[in-house]
Amino acid sequence: MDNWILKGVKNLVNEPASVNITSPTQVKVKVTHLMLTNFDEVLYNGGIEVSYPKIPGRAAVGIVMEAGESCYGIEKGTRVYLEPTRACKDCLPCKSGKPKECITVQSAGKDYDGFMRDFVVCEYNEVAPLPDSVTDFQALCIETIGIAENIYDKLNLSAGQRVAIIGADFSGNIIAQVLQYHKVIPIIIDNNAANLETAKRCGIYYAFAGDDDLENNLNSATSGNLCDAAVYCATSRLPLSLATRIVGNGKTVVISCQSEISATLSARDVLNKNLQVLGVSLAYDYTAAVINMLVHNAVDVDHFAKEILTEYNPAALLAERSATSVRTGKMTILKMVI
Repeated sequence: MDNWILKGVKNLVNEPASVNITSPTQVKVKVTHLMLTNFDEVLYNGGIEVSYPKIPGRAAVGIVMEAGESCYGIEKGTRVYLEPTRACKDCLPCKSGKPKECITVQSAGKDYDGFMRDFVVCEYNEVAPLPDSVTDFQALCIETIGIAENIYDKLNLSAGQRVAIIGADFSGNIIAQVLQYHKVIPIIIDNNAANLETAKRCGIYYAFAGDDDLENNLNSATSGNLCDAAVYCATSRLPLSLATRIVGNGKTVVISCQSEISATLSARDVLNKNLQVLGVSLAYDYTAAVINMLVHNAVDVDHFAKEILTEYNPAALLAERSATSVRTGKMTILKMVI
């Protein structure tokens, strides 16, 4: 049985292991699909501080093979999404019985073992049952959609306001779609023509290249005004300074998506424009809301290119992703088989 363990930087090995439930509130899940993410790549390359060994894998769905007698609402055969974040159980809100207010949320692959393995044993409330109408491919996007929803909540914008999304890869596209679902107007910026074309197929009207025509295009899209906010996807390869240049005074810049690229933000621009800068990289406690959004077709993932692999070497795949300088909206999915 596959059990991929990261033992150090770029040292990912397969050490088969068996796991079994040990309490009445645990479930044993057969992982059926796992999507490689930017987080997995950064983890593999040592861009995230982690205590080795650790099993990577952050976006996964599976089937419950065993369920303890106290697993309410979960039974054998249930198709589930594996939660990529958990409450720490040690901070004051957690100890006060308010885990949803956890201030030190833990992440799969970093703080506890992720899902790049055949079987996972966890608490029953650490998986989410999936409706039949939500496909496995949609479910693999739940955390990314949740991060986008978190960004929307943090921005607190009204319908009709305009937000620049810098980066039109998988994450940037979904952020744009979620904002548009809430009637906020996304303006997506990228230098990859294929990403821009995918954004247009997903219904994003304003999709511009980050070239010499960008200023004129933005003036046209905003009626001569600057954007009401900007979301910078760290995987975009575009300069972070672009985010502060295209927003108005007193507005908000959000930095999102895991990346190994170290970018700098001008304190002068932030101070001169009195900008608020936020980092959003988690979707803790958003799963139920996102599943409801997917049931109502709020986000379209059908236009993303999918690479579905049944024979694979995750170490080689992550090394290949690391060597690629251009980010696309392609989903690399490992179809786990018994």
